[in-house]
Amino acid sequence: MYKKGIAAFPYYVGIDSLAQVATPGDRVCVLNILGSESRQVTPTSHAYSRGAVVFGTSPGRRGEVLSTKVGNIPVYDSVREGLDAGHTFNTGVVYLPPAGVRDGVAELIRINPDLRKIVILTEKVSVHDAREIRALAQSNGIDIFGGNCLGVADSWNRVRIGGALGGDHPDESMLRGSIAIYSNSGNFTTTIAQYLATAGWGTTTLISSGKDVYIHFAAREFAYALANDSRSSAAVMYIEPGGYYEHKLELTKPVVACVVGRWKSKLTRAVGHAGAMAGAGDTAECKEGWFLDAFGVDRIFTPESPVCSAKGAVVINIAHIPLALTRVMELNGISPDFAPTGDLSLKPWLANNQGLKLPPELDLATVEAMPPYNEQIRELRRVLGAQVPRRNMRDCSGATKMDPSTQITSVHGISVLDLALEPLEANFALPLVHEIAAENDRALLDVAVAAEVNLVRDQVILSAADAAREAGNAPNTIMAAAACMVGPRRMKRALDATRRLIDLFANSGLQDPRDESFDLSGIEISDDTRALFLATEADESVRPEAMLKAVRARGGRSIFLKFIESMGDHIHRDGILAALATTIAWGPLMRKRISLLTAGTLPWYLRLYGVMIGSTIPGHHHQRGSLWGIPREERFASWTVADLAFLAITGKKPTEAEARPLQVLIGLLISNGPGAISAQGAKGAVSADGPQTPERVQINKAMVGFLTHTGYSHGGNGFEGMAFLLDQFKDANLVDPHDPAHGLELKAMATAFARTYKTEKAQAKELGLGGPRALPGVHHPIFKGKPVNYDPRERFISRFMEERGDYNVFHQFYRELVQALYDVGATPYVFCVNIDAVIAAMLLALLWKDYKAGDISERGLETAAFTIFLYGRMIGAAAEIDDHINRGRNMDTRTPASQCTFVT
Repeated sequence: MYKKGIAAFPYYVGIDSLAQVATPGDRVCVLNILGSESRQVTPTSHAYSRGAVVFGTSPGRRGEVLSTKVGNIPVYDSVREGLDAGHTFNTGVVYLPPAGVRDGVAELIRINPDLRKIVILTEKVSVHDAREIRALAQSNGIDIFGGNCLGVADSWNRVRIGGALGGDHPDESMLRGSIAIYSNSGNFTTTIAQYLATAGWGTTTLISSGKDVYIHFAAREFAYALANDSRSSAAVMYIEPGGYYEHKLELTKPVVACVVGRWKSKLTRAVGHAGAMAGAGDTAECKEGWFLDAFGVDRIFTPESPVCSAKGAVVINIAHIPLALTRVMELNGISPDFAPTGDLSLKPWLANNQGLKLPPELDLATVEAMPPYNEQIRELRRVLGAQVPRRNMRDCSGATKMDPSTQITSVHGISVLDLALEPLEANFALPLVHEIAAENDRALLDVAVAAEVNLVRDQVILSAADAAREAGNAPNTIMAAAACMVGPRRMKRALDATRRLIDLFANSGLQDPRDESFDLSGIEISDDTRALFLATEADESVRPEAMLKAVRARGGRSIFLKFIESMGDHIHRDGILAALATTIAWGPLMRKRISLLTAGTLPWYLRLYGVMIGSTIPGHHHQRGSLWGIPREERFASWTVADLAFLAITGKKPTEAEARPLQVLIGLLISNGPGAISAQGAKGAVSADGPQTPERVQINKAMVGFLTHTGYSHGGNGFEGMAFLLDQFKDANLVDPHDPAHGLELKAMATAFARTYKTEKAQAKELGLGGPRALPGVHHPIFKGKPVNYDPRERFISRFMEERGDYNVFHQFYRELVQALYDVGATPYVFCVNIDAVIAAMLLALLWKDYKAGDISERGLETAAFTIFLYGRMIGAAAEIDDHINRGRNMDTRTPASQCTFVT
């Protein structure tokens, strides 16, 4: 059918002009008006359009109403009931499910002879149904918009029909002007209108065409109505891949075409809109070409290359639309509709660079938000620290995560491989600040931990550890006995002092706790505060004075230390611990990296770190002013946590070459994810205390939970690899395992063992024993099956050692061994050297000289291996404990009875 008096069009279009798409005279009936989507948007459409919706249908809900700001909309069971009640309408809006759309459209057409337009918001209407809907509409002189659209609107007429164009405040987005919008995307219809306003362009008619496979009011219909609309000087078209609607489009007015979706050409199924799936010749690139030809330009418009003609421009970035339109309209001698309302530069209301030094173009300054958001943001800024929602944390963690493909665990987003290369004190801080501590904070942590390692003044702790040791317990039990003594009552003063510092400085404007020039005159010191921080016992000032002297010797800076020093002489050690902890926590707290709860409990973890390391040193080495013969001043002023750990294991201060591998070992052992037995023990202890009342959670007891969930199989098994290496090198005259010129024939040693192993394997098979002994440090259930296999963790450490020029004969032997096993036919492919081999090799090399000198026995090696494991895992345990206290729910680690099994 053709419209009389209008240029020929291939099929019926009742709409001559865009001005007729959404008019003040339109009256609307909404099908499924009480559905969830309609309930949200129909009241706004009704109010904006000054009462255009006359009634809606919702089967079985006759007599109900949908309330709006301009009155209630009545609801009927059917369209017929609404008409019989005296209502009239010319436009239908369909919110029905896909399977019901065809019947809904049929009902509208069959019952209402006055019907002229239908807007279908439903997505994924089948092509079969869409074609029948089209046929029904064409034969009855009705125009269809959609499906899968957000409706239509008109800025001149102030009418919105169906959908949510303009959002909750359409009058703010749809400003009267001279530009029509046609968009395959509903949400971007509104966005484009908003973007145009920043350049001074208002809108006439906005059509969300939808992007189901079948588009009813498509690009050709739009171009036809655009040509006949005297209000519209130009148009913006947002086009997605799929379909040939825009091919050889006849445009009579300037157009900016934004063609998107190049990436979709690689897809084999629809992502997003069902119709945005390119076939043959209808990709985004093809559509770009169609518009380039139509406009007579040879490339895409960008701000750097503003190629356009009087006919139009093609962009592929929605943000380039306003500039492109302005340039096109300049060529047509047309000015914007009004003064620009702004620009499209990013204007963040909130920003947090997490302390990173960002490039200027990324480190954006914030701007004042519009009301009422500005006041809400001000309230948020008054809240200290991160706010973490609670949830069931059984088998979950917000602190650690293992990648199943690489078996590499990360702690607060940093892999243990990277942590192995960080200073040990940075790793001890990580669980509690959620970032790598800077040099100043590392120095303060060294002092804080060093001050807790010597237990001579804590005889209860020292006696508990010695008693556990005398009873023949393993290192984990000795540590647990000591940790039990670091209870809430012993920590109360340090925790109170920390919270007092946070409260005093919370609204002071302090950002950098290292800034000792910060004006302290506004911080009031009450008598109660002074009593909290000052010591009353004369001998209590010896260790605190040494701590303060050590901070200065290390070049450490802390406004909190300066503040408490201003109170007078004889600062209590708990006050200094609180000041050090608050300094370390302040930056992350202000950046909302950590919660107030985490910052407030940091001293407890710092003391536990020191006590647990100190407990592994026999009691008689704890003396007043010295530890294992090392003077307090030396340890406080220059020793690192790695030095203290080495001292605890060997009784000696390490060289830099000895401290580095210990640091790497402990870093590798920090965590194996929340599923590890040790992590489960820590989390279970928190869960049992009840993290929803965090003040009742005993952090020392949670550490004990981690320790009781370690043992000779989980922790002490690191000795297996060392025992294997000892057996291989027992007859070798090895002096220095770090010397490449060791004079040993490693390949011959490996081949000899491989042949013996092959024989054992054959004998075991013949006897039906199920296989030979397992080789510690060789093979992995994940990294297998290739001709040559690698554990990525082992490769990482190997590269690190090679880059530093480090050599380890035991590690090299393992590499020779896996090749020899394959060469003699003992293995079907070259097995990997796994991370356990690296740990065993590094640890044995570290202690080799002491072992050969008789200073440490094989049992001592086993104890050392277990102890180093515990040093690493206490860091991971701290991360899980803090995370569970912040996120967990009471008793959330228990297993429901329905999941438990009884066996006989």
